Amino acid sequence: MSTTRFDHLVVAAESVSAGVDYLERHLGVRLPEGGEHPRMATHNHLMQLSQSSFLEVIATDPDAAPPARPRWFGLDDPYVRASLAASPRLLTWAVNTSSLDALELDCVPLGRSEPMSRGDLNWDITIPPDGSLAAGGLLPVALQWHADTHPAGRMQDLGCRLTGLTLYHPRADWLSTCLQRLGAAELARVEGIGDAEGAWLEAELETPLGRRVLSSRDPHLPAGV
Repeated sequence: MSTTRFDHLVVAAESVSAGVDYLERHLGVRLPEGGEHPRMATHNHLMQLSQSSFLEVIATDPDAAPPARPRWFGLDDPYVRASLAASPRLLTWAVNTSSLDALELDCVPLGRSEPMSRGDLNWDITIPPDGSLAAGGLLPVALQWHADTHPAGRMQDLGCRLTGLTLYHPRADWLSTCLQRLGAAELARVEGIGDAEGAWLEAELETPLGRRVLSSRDPHLPAGV
């Protein structure tokens, strides 16, 4: 039987250097370089959150040829691009499983499972055909690593730990049902909000600077948008 586990947080930025600087200001750590994703024309920096989870900052790779399809995490979406040009921010989260085929992907709008690689790492990951964020990033990306051990064990431990993940959505019951179908209901807290409020997620971390919160809420939009 497959078990769904928390895998990683995805922070995005207009450039990886902007994202690394942003996280250094907010968390007090500087993320080391990760690598390139040739199929998506993106690259990242990474740090360990535990032996089986991590945080990445990702951005389009200016030195890579444009991909043949929309990039993942909504990175080709004009709104997302404009938002990240103003400030890096948390975009979404990811879960992993030993069998993507065992998840109810037909019932949850995560997209198709596609093969992906970075260096010597290989995995399958759900990506909508248009590259969009599922439920605005509140539904997690689902992936299956093809490795004997989780790649987080090879990443640098900078003293940061995830202590909570909260999802704010006007259709809290629907979101909770989707998470249950993914086997991920215990991985995040779901809070209902008013219809006029924009959905967002928050990740609480213990860091060298103390408790810090990363949010997907666009800080340049007024409340309720």
